[in-house]
Amino acid sequence: MTIDTKSPADAMSHSVQEERAAGPSRAERLSALAQQHGALVTLIVAVLVASLSFDTFLTGDNLQNMAVSSAFLAVVALGMTFVIVTGGIDLSVGSLFALGGVLAAWGSRYGTAVALLLPLAVCGLIGLVNGLLIARARLAPFIVTLAAMLAARGILLSVTDEGSTTYLVDKDSFFATLGQGKVLGVGAPVWITVALFVAGAVVLRRTRFGQYVYAVGGNEDAAALMGAPVARTKIAVYTVSGLCAGLAGALNAAWLVSGVTILGSGMELEAISAVVIGGTLLTGGFGFISGSLVGVLLLKVIQNVINQIGSLDSAYQQVVSGAFLAVVVIAQTWLGRRRRVL
Repeated sequence: MTIDTKSPADAMSHSVQEERAAGPSRAERLSALAQQHGALVTLIVAVLVASLSFDTFLTGDNLQNMAVSSAFLAVVALGMTFVIVTGGIDLSVGSLFALGGVLAAWGSRYGTAVALLLPLAVCGLIGLVNGLLIARARLAPFIVTLAAMLAARGILLSVTDEGSTTYLVDKDSFFATLGQGKVLGVGAPVWITVALFVAGAVVLRRTRFGQYVYAVGGNEDAAALMGAPVARTKIAVYTVSGLCAGLAGALNAAWLVSGVTILGSGMELEAISAVVIGGTLLTGGFGFISGSLVGVLLLKVIQNVINQIGSLDSAYQQVVSGAFLAVVVIAQTWLGRRRRVL
């Protein structure tokens, strides 16, 4: 006769191991779904409430304006998603957005190619420098990108004679068509943004580079031990962020047919908010490209509803967005702890 000498603690530990081996529990799956799709559910509810409350919300003009205005922030948020998934942050994108618009408007006199390539080259170079300082010199992303934000704004003021010069885009040029033209009744910037998000989703979820991005954000030391090129990955994501900000600024200049110098202030915070609201963790290692797009749309719907009310000051947009972001971060933290406990 054999005697079972396992203690209750051993039996409980063995039971937990069996449950984990069997796969995630129902509570874990629900927590993961809430973290991944909570923003989408909130967006659907917000759209339904807004459409029932305001007759002008679902009109073609209002939807078109929301879609086009969302496109520029979405492109910036796309690059920010890659950065935040690695556990970093980029505070320079707002200034790069404004700089890209000014450079694009200035370059449009020499043709569409210059109008697009010049902001991409300059903003991409600034993003590359950010990545090199963060990855190679091991400086804090917050400090590096804050310095880049100030530097980009300084370059912008230098190009525009302290902001006194506004460069205009020829309304009949092909570059202006990229911003103001329509395809199948939808603004061209919207189609460009959709194409970029599809490409970004494929890169992040289906390529080896995307695996490196998640690995670096999850555990940088473990990623290095596994052979992931940690430094190159960081350099790449900050370069992508700079390129996206420059492109968004160029498209915005084409839409406005001018390089407006005062744009981009606070855009870095909007982009970070959209990415986090979409389900990407600020600590890195977890996030989705589609979630960032949903986060952008949700912010724009909230802003549009406040404008529809009419009696509220525009400052309430920032208050509501800030409060909503705080709620989302608290919910993410709670869901993350719940999943670890389970």
